Amino acid sequence: MPRFIVLRHETPPNYGRSLHWDFMLEQADGLMTWALEVEPTTGRTIAAEQLDNHRLEYLDREGPVSGDRGTVSRWDSGKFTWKEQTEKRIVVELIGARLRAIATLVLERADTQRWIVIFSTD
Repeated sequence: MPRFIVLRHETPPNYGRSLHWDFMLEQADGLMTWALEVEPTTGRTIAAEQLDNHRLEYLDREGPVSGDRGTVSRWDSGKFTWKEQTEKRIVVELIGARLRAIATLVLERADTQRWIVIFSTD
């Protein structure tokens, strides 16, 4: 079963992105990654930006990020099951310590990689 992780990413001043949560899904040899604007919460629509895939080592990573990009700490982690995956929609069932939910990610704007993410208990 593939793994997921949510990292709380504190950034330095003038970084270009403030505090956010990196939501990562294991796929093949990398992690599909989105920067969530707010802490994951069930029943809330969250704006997110898809980032480049990250290395698998981020599944176990905490501490300073290279290049003075701040610090990450594990907010949640666990396993997940793919329910749907297309270019514009991803649905996964998360089984983590905090998140026991269905995560639905919907591409809002392809030209900017803007997504919306909804965590639900349904």
